[in-house]
Amino acid sequence: MADSGHRAVLITRPEPGARQTALRVAALGLTPIMAAALVVEPLPGRLPPAAGIAAVVAASGNVLDACLPGFRDTILLTVGDATAARARALGFTRVTSADGDAAALAALAARLLRPADGPLLLPCGRGQGAVLATMLRQAGFRVNRRVVYAARPARTLPPAAAAALRSGEVRAALFFSAETARAFVRMIQRAGLSGALGGVDALAIGGAAGVALQALPWRHVGVAAKPTQDAMLALLP
Repeated sequence: MADSGHRAVLITRPEPGARQTALRVAALGLTPIMAAALVVEPLPGRLPPAAGIAAVVAASGNVLDACLPGFRDTILLTVGDATAARARALGFTRVTSADGDAAALAALAARLLRPADGPLLLPCGRGQGAVLATMLRQAGFRVNRRVVYAARPARTLPPAAAAALRSGEVRAALFFSAETARAFVRMIQRAGLSGALGGVDALAIGGAAGVALQALPWRHVGVAAKPTQDAMLALLP
């Protein structure tokens, strides 16, 4: 463990996942600082009746609230364990995690379900879900893709995060998507804080996020061995 003056970790993901990640970071004896690079806004939308859906496929925890209460007892396949845990806490009763990425989620659906079981519901964010929908359709499934939220870039870094960077307290920053990484890069550049990153490690959930982060002068950019929160936290120096 590094010295007590260099133990802060920036949590760049938005809620609902940010709080759970912060708890995990704090359990490691580090200080989480919220620095959400995206703002998630629910969108009004009409979902199909649950009775006609074989399973809900959730590539993000941001879609869960939109599926309440109608789909609590429908099979729910989640991209990762954190989303699965939150779903169970919300009352979903038939949850299985792919513990991976979109490809793992599509493979899980193909393993557990048959196209004849009925259509899948794929709630997603604006501009998201197309690749996963294509993979599921290639496996023979009918897919109802519905946009239930939008994620827009945050304009400014929270004051506590900016202050921690300026003072040299930050050890690492966590990035759960390429979209988050790109938004954070823009925030840092607007704030003129690029020079404060020389002692900070950027830890990315996947290769696309890692590439986006190369635009800033980090001490090191690390990419998780698996696209999961556990694998990211294992990279913390």
